[in-house]
Amino acid sequence: MKVLLDYRPALRARTGVGEYVHHTALALQQTAPREAQVALFSSSWKDRVQAPVAGLEVHDARIPVRALTWLWHRLEWPAVERLTGPVDVVHSPTPLLIPSTQAAQAISIFDLYFLDHPDATAAEVRRDYGTLVARHARRADLVVTISHTVADAVVRRFDVDPARVVTAYCGAPSWTPPDVPATDGPVICVGTLEPRKNVAGLLDAWTKMIAGGVRVPLHLVGGAPPTAAPLLARLAVPPLAGVVRHLGYVPDAGRYSVYAGARLLVMPSFDEGFGLPVVEAMAAGVPVVCARRGALPEVCGDAAEYVDPDDAAGMAETLARVLNDPERLAELRARGLTRVRRFSWTQTAQALWPAYGSAVARRRSS
Repeated sequence: MKVLLDYRPALRARTGVGEYVHHTALALQQTAPREAQVALFSSSWKDRVQAPVAGLEVHDARIPVRALTWLWHRLEWPAVERLTGPVDVVHSPTPLLIPSTQAAQAISIFDLYFLDHPDATAAEVRRDYGTLVARHARRADLVVTISHTVADAVVRRFDVDPARVVTAYCGAPSWTPPDVPATDGPVICVGTLEPRKNVAGLLDAWTKMIAGGVRVPLHLVGGAPPTAAPLLARLAVPPLAGVVRHLGYVPDAGRYSVYAGARLLVMPSFDEGFGLPVVEAMAAGVPVVCARRGALPEVCGDAAEYVDPDDAAGMAETLARVLNDPERLAELRARGLTRVRRFSWTQTAQALWPAYGSAVARRRSS
């Protein structure tokens, strides 16, 4: 069985989807059953794939990403086999199918926020996802989700056969937490500054904390699209000036040091299909405060303090209380280190291999 994974989300700055694709590719290669093979697909005019594992086959088409995406989404052409040769499974890291002639088609659905909040999505997502995702999910031989929360929503909202849905959690980095927690470090919020991450609500909460005499530094770690300009403007004026900083996107090589130097991670998102930063924080021994939304309770369990993302005053109160409670911080750190053992990229791959096999069998019998 030959599996082709679309690697394009990992070509540049690897945010959540890019991280999932990159680490899943590595884990699939390392756990491949006998006679199984993993290959990567990419299409870009200027960005090239550097094969992350020796011997991993790469099909690199010099076609602009947007052009090929439009052809695939709107015309369902060309079939991927015309660009790569025969494969048994083609796995799209988006919720839209990659056209194929023979290969079983797998899609990934990371969350459904785009359905209820199309105005908060990028142009391509707004253009295609709302009208196409339900139909593509029902046609797919396999739907891959990153939490049971998302899997249940896919089955319920799209009327997808549960037998064609598999949950493959994100993995945790193999970090060694510092022996001594960074009790004087900043609080960090990791993620692109997009509406779903609720950074505006977090800044409201931080404003209230400062007014109450709590001036703990907050570092925003993640890229800033043009829509984030109003958020960045708030950091330049009191009361947030000098207290809140935007570090921008931090590449993989520098990510551990950001976590290891933090006293707390806060993730106040309105929705998360998984929430990779909470697992990264746990792996680094960093306590977590997050929203009780989406899959975050499923992922964090009892290893996090929860807040209501719509309640800035309550968020400020909870954050101030936890930050001023060394015993609670130590408890969250210990629980996180235990909880994070549930998540590994090896387990991600081990969930996918039998699901790919079932997808191939469904395709061949249809």
